[in-house]
Amino acid sequence: MRAHQAWLDKAPDGHRADFSGLTLNEAKFANENLSGALLIGTTLLDADMIGVNLEDANLDQADLQRANLSGANLAGTSLHSTRLAGAWMTNVNLCEAKSQYASFKRATLKGARCSGFSAHECSFREALLNEASFHQAKIYDVDFQDADMSGIHLYHARLQHSKLAGVNLIMANCTNAKLDHCSFAKGTLTHVKFNRAEITQCIFWDTDLRNCDFREARLRGGDFTRAVLEGARFGRAQMHTCDFRGANLKGAKEMTSEQLMHSLTDARTILPNGKNGPYMKGSGAERG
Repeated sequence: MRAHQAWLDKAPDGHRADFSGLTLNEAKFANENLSGALLIGTTLLDADMIGVNLEDANLDQADLQRANLSGANLAGTSLHSTRLAGAWMTNVNLCEAKSQYASFKRATLKGARCSGFSAHECSFREALLNEASFHQAKIYDVDFQDADMSGIHLYHARLQHSKLAGVNLIMANCTNAKLDHCSFAKGTLTHVKFNRAEITQCIFWDTDLRNCDFREARLRGGDFTRAVLEGARFGRAQMHTCDFRGANLKGAKEMTSEQLMHSLTDARTILPNGKNGPYMKGSGAERG
């Protein structure tokens, strides 16, 4: 009998399978249907769970470190204090899943579908999230430091008080996103779409923001000290007390005198026309 078969046979017909607290390391559950199962505190280190259906399951406090969950369905699952560090989760479905105090550290979530995903005080530190979709996700106090998030979709997502220092966010789509008190310090954010985003009191110290699109965005506060914004677009953006001291705005497009007058610049600022600041009204330095 396969290692998982006795585990599956324990579930009475018509009832949610309850396998809480079991140790099933290196077990093979590829493509099994475990929809609605209870795996509270279950240990599944290095398990083969490719394509498994865990829709609406409860994985609270489960340990799935280094498990292979490629193509798995975790839609609507509960992931409270779940350990998924180092897990392989390419193309996983986490739509409407709820995660609190969970660890996805160094996990691989390339192409993951996470629409409506909710994360609170979780860690995605050094995770691979390339091309993942977090449409309308709600993310609060989450650690994404040094993660690879290139090409990620954060359309209409809400990120609050989260740490994104050192992230690779190249070609990400943050259209209509709400970014509130997040830190992107020393990150690589080239060619990111921030169209119509609401960006409140975020930190962009020493961040590479070349060719980003801030058209129609609302920037309230925010520290862009020493950030590089060459070629960035600011058409119809609303900017209030943004700190561009020491920033490089050379070649920035569609900036207006009003936008710069409502921002902080100094002698170290490189203005859109390539000259050093501070910006003076009527100087024409807003034209790249």
